[in-house]
Amino acid sequence: MSAPVNDQPTQTLSTPEIDVAVERLGPVLEPDGDPNEAGGILNPAATRAPGGELLLYPRCVAEGNISRVGVVRTKQRDSGFEVERLDFALVPEAAYELRPQPGYGCEDPRVTYVPALEAYVMVYTAFGPSGPRLALAQSKDAYHWERLGELEFEGATGDDKDGAIFPEPVMSPSGVRSLAIYHRPMLHLSAVDGRAAIPLIEAMPFSDRESICLAYVPLDPVLEDRSNIVRVAETVEVMHPDAQWGSIKIGAGTPPVKTSLGWMALFHGVDVVTGKLGTPVLSYSGGIVIHDLERPDRIVYRSPKPVISPTTDAERVGVVDNVVFPTGLDPRPDLGDDVFDVYYGMGDTAIGAARMRVNGIVGTTDKP
Repeated sequence: MSAPVNDQPTQTLSTPEIDVAVERLGPVLEPDGDPNEAGGILNPAATRAPGGELLLYPRCVAEGNISRVGVVRTKQRDSGFEVERLDFALVPEAAYELRPQPGYGCEDPRVTYVPALEAYVMVYTAFGPSGPRLALAQSKDAYHWERLGELEFEGATGDDKDGAIFPEPVMSPSGVRSLAIYHRPMLHLSAVDGRAAIPLIEAMPFSDRESICLAYVPLDPVLEDRSNIVRVAETVEVMHPDAQWGSIKIGAGTPPVKTSLGWMALFHGVDVVTGKLGTPVLSYSGGIVIHDLERPDRIVYRSPKPVISPTTDAERVGVVDNVVFPTGLDPRPDLGDDVFDVYYGMGDTAIGAARMRVNGIVGTTDKP
């Protein structure tokens, strides 16, 4: 059964000094006129296929806010990015991805290779008749995907987003070897109208605002039967908003990668800024979180300020203004132990990339 929410969600094991330098690499993908991208191409998962090629899995938004997950083979060149749109990894067809009214489909995927399962696992938001819920799919080759179903929590569940699975089994708070999955239970008021909800959220304690949680799926039943991967046994809050930044809400961004200090990921935080007309608007930025390798509910480090925020025109103006939304993290050991490429949504319209150098961290990767 589910564990109670952690009373100390941001327990810090240590406070290392981490120096982060970010260099923007420019736009990667923009809508190309295809009707399937009429509403934007954004928020991509990123992984390396068995042959080493970089694959992005963008959310492709068609007219009517109908979302599909694409597969894009990507190469970096001196002059920018060379991309090849291949096909769709997922199109809305399951009952939990479809509904009669506009606004449904498969949104915001994150992809992780999990060696214990010998498979890539995609966690994505299935927007169907019940609203946004997290769902999983798997692949052996990173190109062809099969659904595993919606994530199942014991008892009543509500809207949930920002899912990503850890690459390796970890220990749950109750001491069970498990697969850990990020998720963000949502407040109904912020899902209805973000701007109108601002004063209501600001009146709440930080601990009551939308926060980053970890769901734990026991490993042994999954090894016996892959369908058990959707059955959550415990869930715990690990980080909530605070006054430094990300004060309105926070959520998972990229899947974590293993480093010398722990599991490192980028998360997103939302703050209130002053818009062009002097009215309050929301702004999305990205920062670093590092989790303990064995017990990821224990936080080793949390960025005291964002490492990347909306500053370029493409980030500040879009379908949604003021958005940097990191969803893919690619370690680059060929460029140095502390180099990581970040792929992110810009303005809920297009995809950008940045190179992040995290001094003092040695990255390690498990190749498929």
